Amino acid sequence: MSVLVSVPRRVTSVAFVAVLLAGGSVACGGGAKSSSAVANPHTVTPAAAVAKAGKNAEDITSLHYRISGTVPGKDRLEADASMSTQPLAMSMNMKTTAAADQGGNGRMKIRFVDKVMYVGGSAVRPEKLNGKSWLRVAPAVWGRGGVDNQSYGILPSQLQASPIAQSTLLTGSKDLRLIGTETVDGAKTTHYKGTVDSKSLIRGSLDQFMMLEVSDPLTMDVWIDGDGRTEQFRMRAEHNDSMVGTGDGPLDLTVTFLDVNQPVTIKAPPAKDTTPLAAEAPKG
Repeated sequence: MSVLVSVPRRVTSVAFVAVLLAGGSVACGGGAKSSSAVANPHTVTPAAAVAKAGKNAEDITSLHYRISGTVPGKDRLEADASMSTQPLAMSMNMKTTAAADQGGNGRMKIRFVDKVMYVGGSAVRPEKLNGKSWLRVAPAVWGRGGVDNQSYGILPSQLQASPIAQSTLLTGSKDLRLIGTETVDGAKTTHYKGTVDSKSLIRGSLDQFMMLEVSDPLTMDVWIDGDGRTEQFRMRAEHNDSMVGTGDGPLDLTVTFLDVNQPVTIKAPPAKDTTPLAAEAPKG
């Protein structure tokens, strides 16, 4: 049985990242696209189309997705990930230009399995790995609410939420409009656009909004296929200056759903390939 190291939440994210990374950064899995013809977008209101896609998101049990764009303090970010909801698990490969600028190549592998986070890749300081391939740290939680998530600053806050939940944020928009029909990664879709703000969101969605660490309003685009399912969404907003450690720069992330409800297996790395991260007391 492997022994997990429990890192107290009081260990600051900044301190954790500083001792862990040689530079800073993450990819995972994919497949088939729906080729369903898009229904005439003029026969359904934008609000009804977006609401249907939000409802259909509740049926997603596994997902392979791609992320690209910018997050405050991380510059350019690219990630490829797979997740399951039962049990809740996630595997991601990520690359950020901010990490590369710090001397590494900005590549990192992250897995969340059974409330344990595993971190590997060339962005991790070799001396922290003790000859192993992965660090492990617990407790770690991904894909829950903002209060429950814990990745010790390794993942940007904007990537700690489940993309399934994020895809439904536009259901709170009061100014939805039809943009047109477009093809996304081989799928025929209808493109809608709108804005949301913290005052118009219900409690669950408000939690997702707060995790983005942005100021009102959030501009959001969503591309919906002929079956009424989200194929892609894009979120844009200015960073919230009141958020501690948010960093400079805007949020501009595009998330593309590559495979939905296809078999996903996410396992912890072999125990022989992992080493616990020793907790360090915060300085200052």
